[in-house]
Amino acid sequence: MNRKLQTSRILISERLTLRKLSKSDSEEILQLRSDIEINKFLDRKPCKTVEDALNFINSIIENESEELFYWAITKTGEDKLIGTICLFEFLDNLKKCEIGYELLTEYQGKGIMIEAVEKVIEYAIKTLEINTIDALVHKDNQSSTKLLQKLNFKKLDDSVEDNPNLVLFRLTT
Repeated sequence: MNRKLQTSRILISERLTLRKLSKSDSEEILQLRSDIEINKFLDRKPCKTVEDALNFINSIIENESEELFYWAITKTGEDKLIGTICLFEFLDNLKKCEIGYELLTEYQGKGIMIEAVEKVIEYAIKTLEINTIDALVHKDNQSSTKLLQKLNFKKLDDSVEDNPNLVLFRLTT
């Protein structure tokens, strides 16, 4: 399957526009990737400077292909990034991928991420013909756990083999 032609796809929901990440998102990416509350559940090196954020953005732009779909989450009619969502780890023979997402803390608890995830799941199923979507969640991240359960993801394992802090959730269509 050739996903390459689909990478520039903009997704629009009732309140949100999911668009490609751009260098102009550096301030918001810095805010997102340096936030202590967001990063406490993620195993990643936090951004400390705008240069760190730009390096991350450049790596996404360079690596976006049929193996990575990465969207900036914005409110429709506004250009300011409020979060990100991505599909990655594609296994064509299983028609499977993984989903990841993050949202600036001031936008959490407003139904924004469920709307964004629903749109990306719809895209994955209808356009990319994906049958299975996995999500790895930190065992203490109750917000993400509740979100996935609302979207009919099933908890498969209480911990992932190489990281006991992660729990595997799976959506099968």
